[in-house]
Amino acid sequence: MIPLKKDLLVPSSADGALSGRIVQRFGAQVLVEDAQGGLYRCTLRRRLQDAVCGDGVAWTHDAARRGHVVTAIAPRRNLLQRADARGQLKGIAANLSQLVIVLAPRPAPNPLLLDRYLIAAENLPAQALLVLNKCDLCSADDAALALLDEYAALGYAIVQTSTLKGTGIDTLAARIGEGTAVCVGQSGVGKSSLVQALIPGLEIRIGALSALSGEGQHTTTSAALYHLPQGGSLIDSPGLRDFIPQGLDKAALQQGFVEIRALAGECRFHNCLHLHEPGCAVQAAVARGQINARRYAHYRTLLTQEAMA
Repeated sequence: MIPLKKDLLVPSSADGALSGRIVQRFGAQVLVEDAQGGLYRCTLRRRLQDAVCGDGVAWTHDAARRGHVVTAIAPRRNLLQRADARGQLKGIAANLSQLVIVLAPRPAPNPLLLDRYLIAAENLPAQALLVLNKCDLCSADDAALALLDEYAALGYAIVQTSTLKGTGIDTLAARIGEGTAVCVGQSGVGKSSLVQALIPGLEIRIGALSALSGEGQHTTTSAALYHLPQGGSLIDSPGLRDFIPQGLDKAALQQGFVEIRALAGECRFHNCLHLHEPGCAVQAAVARGQINARRYAHYRTLLTQEAMA
């Protein structure tokens, strides 16, 4: 096991509390990993029901309950959220350094979904890494390659992978580095195969976590954190195949589009929404082709949705 980052841990206190990190949550209980790699099944105190995978926590043994109890959550660097079926924000993972966004030539990439993921990354903030999986299926003029060229021009890092041929797996693992990444992507892009390629013995690890959680051998509905052999950690979240950023105001949406953010200070009005205002540097950049028209249309769509929320 990779030792936990010290800045994610709650210092031990005089009452004997220990520090660790949540590697999986199931209902009111979590699996906590300590600095030596030991895993402990813990109950969350009622006031800590917002705990998520990746949280640094303090926990202790509760003799009265004959079990372990999480007593505190460490301050978070960030929190990735999504809306549940009732439209309420629900935490997915915390303390992320990177979003690994997986695409493939087939099914064709969904540019709007990609932009949603990037908005989330920019506002966490966390680095975004775009992965073109199944690259062995790409032709020289593939639309997926052309799309990724547009994002490379914006400064986003891109890695091409093929789990079939083993292409780019080591490069991707090295890109994750010593931080904590979450893997996201639409259905059919090979995300599960990619996670398995990055984490040897994944099925064994899933089985071990399932045995500890008591949720059975096929628990796939909750996020789980795994350590990579080369260093760093990867959170696999089956619930992130579709994603709509929630709770973002106008400033957060502008933050999410790097090319709009870069020009916003050149607009005539400091509170410019980049829609119809005179002297708008963003609209001028769109008109001369400096800003991609599709990306700008996505910005307008999301801004309208935010105004109607």
